[in-house]
Amino acid sequence: MFEVFAAAQELINDLPWFLISVVAISLSGVMAPGPLFAVTIEKGYKDKKAGALIAIGHGAIEIPLIVLLSFGLSELFGSTLIQKIVGFLGGTILVYMGFGMLRKRKESNVEPRHAGHTSFVAGFVATAANPYFFLWWATVGAALILNASLFGYVGLVLFTIVHWSCDLAWDTLVSVTVFKSRRFWTQKVFNVVFMFCFIILTAFGLWFIVSALLW
Repeated sequence: MFEVFAAAQELINDLPWFLISVVAISLSGVMAPGPLFAVTIEKGYKDKKAGALIAIGHGAIEIPLIVLLSFGLSELFGSTLIQKIVGFLGGTILVYMGFGMLRKRKESNVEPRHAGHTSFVAGFVATAANPYFFLWWATVGAALILNASLFGYVGLVLFTIVHWSCDLAWDTLVSVTVFKSRRFWTQKVFNVVFMFCFIILTAFGLWFIVSALLW
């Protein structure tokens, strides 16, 4: 599969320019609203450090995946059966998380408190439950890993660090912004924001389930 994407794009032979392209591509992905974004808003309301912990939970899935893909396991994620299984199970988990967020909405409107392990787990689960995360890595990510491999192990390590740093920076920015602005939130704003998060999680979850059943 790496060869397919190598043919689809010209590989970058200059390491600094490659890393700049990694930043641009990574940010275009992490800044898009999705399950992880919704979870970061919810956890960030209670703890400004939640974004960093969510990024670490995300990385606990992502970094081992990068290692596996660097050894050529991208074809596994191209399997229709695997995509259907991940899509159905992941969609179910996201819907459950969405309704759980809705049920706990009143509990969230309290004084800030550290959400340490729950933020880490939320980042881990939201990532593992997202089939498009794996699809992205089996396609776009695979091409980036192939390009990084041109620079040897140093290139792969730098690629991993730069990509994950984009996740860390964005998730931290979101959680800190939400936390710092919470004192300006009226009850109406609070309800609208958490309903938005609920809709994102359940909509993505239902979409994944339907896609897995009908695809």
